[in-house]
Amino acid sequence: MGIRPATRHGQNFLIDLNLHRLIVDSAQLTEQDVALEIGTGTGAVTQLLAEQAGAVVTVEIDGHLFEFASEMLIDRPNVTMLNVDALKNKNHFNPAVAEAVGSVLAAAPGRRLKLVANLPYNIATPVLSNLLAWEHTPHSMVATIQKELADRIVAQPWSKDYGALSVWIQCQADAEIVRIMPPSVFWPQPKVDSAIIRIVVDPKRRAAIPDLTFFHEFTKALFFHRRKFLRANVVSALKGVMDKPEVDEILAEMNFADDARTEQLDVPTLLRLTELVRARAPEWTLS
Repeated sequence: MGIRPATRHGQNFLIDLNLHRLIVDSAQLTEQDVALEIGTGTGAVTQLLAEQAGAVVTVEIDGHLFEFASEMLIDRPNVTMLNVDALKNKNHFNPAVAEAVGSVLAAAPGRRLKLVANLPYNIATPVLSNLLAWEHTPHSMVATIQKELADRIVAQPWSKDYGALSVWIQCQADAEIVRIMPPSVFWPQPKVDSAIIRIVVDPKRRAAIPDLTFFHEFTKALFFHRRKFLRANVVSALKGVMDKPEVDEILAEMNFADDARTEQLDVPTLLRLTELVRARAPEWTLS
């Protein structure tokens, strides 16, 4: 067909058909589900999604691939195709995607959203992160991503991969690596291993966080310099809002040692710290 992978779009086509099936099966789709696929590609995974989900919204930025997949999916009435960039910017989805997903979700009662995608590497982090702050909260997310990113998502305190992304996802969802994949299952072959990640949102855990946006921004600020002492990170994050004696009062209330570091704090501890800060400085935002 004369189609070649576009480096600028982070395209690596998954050529192992058994892994296509594993991705879709890991999502545990039903007629109740709306599958969101970002990166339609040739439409191979989309075909499988259309067989199992009640509806599919699939997004492809590449015009040539969009035309090719449109022909492949012409007989799939439950598939909505969009030829747009899924992201408006690194922090927000394209409004066209939100509108399409909202419309399909509203088309039948009780529908739930599930991301199922072979994500382009260059947008994997913002897609997964932004979906958890989106107006349409997903029930779950199953995606192929770089193994390095998957390791960060499931990382635990004190590990080299633990950071703000780990906290953001784990504070409201359960995450697991389903399969590690070598470069050989893709065309062109990436220089790194990949992984299928499965993330299932826990509504109770999510609802227990008083201010998700504040927590997200504050933890990002704390992890800017994750290996520095915790006090230095908190002072830096709250500069201009709270003075050092006030910070010391909060840290003393939490019984932190002088040599405590941000990277050692688990999610419940970070939640408690955030709420103490928010009670004293509710107007704080990440600058």
